[in-house]
Amino acid sequence: MAIALEQARAAGKRGEVPVGAAVRGPDGALLAFAGNRTRELCDPTAHAEILALRAACAVLGQERLVACDLYVTLEPCAMCAMAISHARIRRLYYGAADPKSGGIAQGPRIFSHPQCHHVPEVYDGIDAEAAAHLLRGFFEALR
Repeated sequence: MAIALEQARAAGKRGEVPVGAAVRGPDGALLAFAGNRTRELCDPTAHAEILALRAACAVLGQERLVACDLYVTLEPCAMCAMAISHARIRRLYYGAADPKSGGIAQGPRIFSHPQCHHVPEVYDGIDAEAAAHLLRGFFEALR
């Protein structure tokens, strides 16, 4: 989670919503990491999770990340939750809950739908206060 938090800080410094993600491979090696880049890339899908999943798939040369773990500073949205499912992530670890846009424990709860073909193990609240602090500071500075 420390790497995901570093990526979130870097995203915030770039003017992006401070969310970071990191993917660990089956052997525990770090495969990829990313922070949000939606504004920079003019791409609404350039969430930290999506970018990290894409990079990890490129490293492994495959579209599935079976036996890989994803660490994210904020509860993934519905779009990212579906991408996590399609990538066949083994375990999802996330920090702060997202009552407005979360797709795991809040809102649509993607992993509980029968249309969701793969459900990772989910562990929430990992370094939640640090992640929430970054987000609060970012949005307070905008006001």
